[in-house]
Amino acid sequence: MKRIEINPMTRLEGHGKISIFLNDEGNVDNAFFQTVELRGYERFLRGMPIEEVPRTVSTICGVCRGVHYTASVKAADAVYNVAPTPTARKIRELFLNAHYVEDHCAILYALGFPDFVVGPTASPAVRNLIGLIEIVGEQTGRAVLKKRRSAVRIMEILGGRPLHAVAAVPGGWSKRISEEERQEILELSRDLVELGQMTLQVFEDVVLKNKQFMELVLGDMYKVVCNYVGTVDEQDKLQYYDGIHKIVDPAGKEIGRFQGKEYLDYIAERVLPWSYQKMPYLKKAGWQDIADGDNTSLYCVGPLARYNIGSGFDTPLAQEAYEKMKETLPPGPVHNIMVYHWARAVELLNAAEKVRQLTEDESITAPDIRTPLGEAVGEGVGIIEAVRGLLIHHYKTDSRGIVEDCNLIVATTHNKGPINVAIRRAADHFIKDGKVDEGILNMVEMAYRPYDLCLACATHALPGRSPLQINIYDAQGKIYETMQNF
Repeated sequence: MKRIEINPMTRLEGHGKISIFLNDEGNVDNAFFQTVELRGYERFLRGMPIEEVPRTVSTICGVCRGVHYTASVKAADAVYNVAPTPTARKIRELFLNAHYVEDHCAILYALGFPDFVVGPTASPAVRNLIGLIEIVGEQTGRAVLKKRRSAVRIMEILGGRPLHAVAAVPGGWSKRISEEERQEILELSRDLVELGQMTLQVFEDVVLKNKQFMELVLGDMYKVVCNYVGTVDEQDKLQYYDGIHKIVDPAGKEIGRFQGKEYLDYIAERVLPWSYQKMPYLKKAGWQDIADGDNTSLYCVGPLARYNIGSGFDTPLAQEAYEKMKETLPPGPVHNIMVYHWARAVELLNAAEKVRQLTEDESITAPDIRTPLGEAVGEGVGIIEAVRGLLIHHYKTDSRGIVEDCNLIVATTHNKGPINVAIRRAADHFIKDGKVDEGILNMVEMAYRPYDLCLACATHALPGRSPLQINIYDAQGKIYETMQNF
């Protein structure tokens, strides 16, 4: 059996490879998405005070820093059985939505759009961000980068640093927003809304008006039929910071809702011998192997899942764009994964509008930014909609709030099964009679890019042996514990 390997995978965060096996006729027998890196955060967070966890988990990934920061501080709230003040919650939401704009922008322009703007079979030397800017023009490229920088500046004002923030504390936020800062953020928010509108226009001009690309967007070669999980409010509108986590089946029927620790009733995780990444599935359906279809136990999260489980957005411009999607796409749940890119562009605009709305509220400068802590209750779960999809941080502590155990389920982990199905289906469609070239292999790679893989986030613990050794030192600099083979 012939083996084709795509190693490294390109235009994603982290390190992975694709192994494709061909039969004697040169057609695809099977294909696997393999995660080849390991990061041991679930283990070395043990022994850490819960209030230090947000600043630590933000370093899991330089791209996803804001979402880990937010989910973990929500879990820390639960450990101390406190809720943030109304002002602190607004600041956290503002921080998260600015992060959405910054991250969605990077995903679309650097990772997704080159396949469409430059062309899916173009040379890899030009099928990248630089090649995209050469086509759209330097002025447009500069405008995108400038407006994205405005989102980073907002995160810096709120969090104290542009990358790994330091202001979140259990029960609230440590840094109050001044009126001068509010005015600056309000001015910057105009850039964000313009970026959202510009991005949707790019998607319409490049993809929606191109018949060949729409055949890819709506074709079966990039279709994965599965369940969907996302977060909504009481009116079924999409929410990012908090809400009800809703599950629908492939036909769109609601099959569950959960909050906090209830996720354990719905989600199970399975270890695979050929990947450092775990494989979640719906617990009540039972393990049904890595296969999609009406009876699958696989589910996906992220922009497409949020589109499929909700009834739109709570901001006017994004809702208008959502309604255009509904008019264009087939009714019911959409299983065509290229629609992730479109849904992501609408969410960018939605998050930008939310930044503007939150900043227009003058009460966000109020001094009540922290609730006094109670006693540690020993366990806390923080769940948010990360940019890439549902993010779960679950911590168990002792009576002093020292972490004794933790479990992190990130979006790319939730999506592990559907990603594998997508890669296998694309490989089977494009590779025939042993004919393979660079363009064909990129068409296979295009099957994972809609999910926006973040493999540093997705690989936290390894069952089995690992060459990694971690030494833990006491205050005198002596090793008091060594961790191996975890």
